[in-house]
Amino acid sequence: MKKRIMAVVVTAAMVMGALAGCGSSSAKETQAPASTEAAASETAAASETTGETEASDAASGDLTHVNVAYMANYASLWQVATAINKGYFKDEGLDVQLYMFQDGPTEIASMESGSIDVAYIGPGAHKLCIKGQADIFCFSQLGNADCVMGLKSHGVNSLEDLKGKKVAYASGTSSETILKRALNSVGLTMDDIEAYDMEVSNMVSAIVSGSIDACAPWSPSSTTIANELGDDVQTFCTNTTFSDIAADCASWICMPSYAETNKDVLVKFTKALYKAMDFGSNPDNYDEVAGYVAQECGTDKESALAQTGDGAWLDSATLLKYVGDGTIKGYYEVQQKNFIDNGDVESEVPVEDYVLFDVMEEAGK
Repeated sequence: MKKRIMAVVVTAAMVMGALAGCGSSSAKETQAPASTEAAASETAAASETTGETEASDAASGDLTHVNVAYMANYASLWQVATAINKGYFKDEGLDVQLYMFQDGPTEIASMESGSIDVAYIGPGAHKLCIKGQADIFCFSQLGNADCVMGLKSHGVNSLEDLKGKKVAYASGTSSETILKRALNSVGLTMDDIEAYDMEVSNMVSAIVSGSIDACAPWSPSSTTIANELGDDVQTFCTNTTFSDIAADCASWICMPSYAETNKDVLVKFTKALYKAMDFGSNPDNYDEVAGYVAQECGTDKESALAQTGDGAWLDSATLLKYVGDGTIKGYYEVQQKNFIDNGDVESEVPVEDYVLFDVMEEAGK
């Protein structure tokens, strides 16, 4: 049985500070709302540019404005926040405006409305790219931010114990992906649990209050849950648990129509991301990058540093090597196969149909 929870008990102030309090000089207090329609209308009102962004004239000092969607975690922000603070986007003639969203499908809906130009998505929303709703123009990282957690006090001591239990997940996202993968690993399906569909941010208050027995959150919500509940909560699996059968790619995306008319902007944006990757992938710089992430999200640096294990951070040279030898293509092929096996995608689609390898290659020249 699948239920949609629209609201749960009061969320702890610290959680709301971490997830709803994002904003900095780059964001200009334009946090995007969770609902699709509100996100589309509010971001459209806040922005003067849409997918018809024109190329900038760097010589005259003009900057091309780009509206960027992100989620409030280290994996989403490690590149873009670094590129903003280091001036890499301005070096490429770009003026980046950030908007915070709860999940990839909502970001894509806002891109369809024209109020968002490019967005970072986690693994789950890639199914929409395969279906032709968005193009991937830059690989970000293999993620390890998702997990399945359960309460010992509610009799959840293993994945098998999820049978018949109230389990929260966020449909259409990597939360749903890892939950299905975890259930399948012990011979269960979504029909074997009492599934509650809710935003990941709401899972914190739901499990802390005991309204649910288990959940499939991502970082930093998973860290907050662990800190709040201590020994009563167990983490049964993360993305790396299934690394032998899955590639949980995170990527930068845009609308196909935007890619057609703004390839030069995408190349410049990707060049800035490459510079940020070269800086942020160095462990010696984790502390500085965590500071940028914390500033954007209105949290403390320690919380951001706790998320530095949520992905495999590449430098640009390694990424370009992987693009050239087919490794990145292979990641996306494995990811697509997982969606097909789970029934999320009907049939195989050539990866080249939705991944713009030419943008990644041109940005590396």
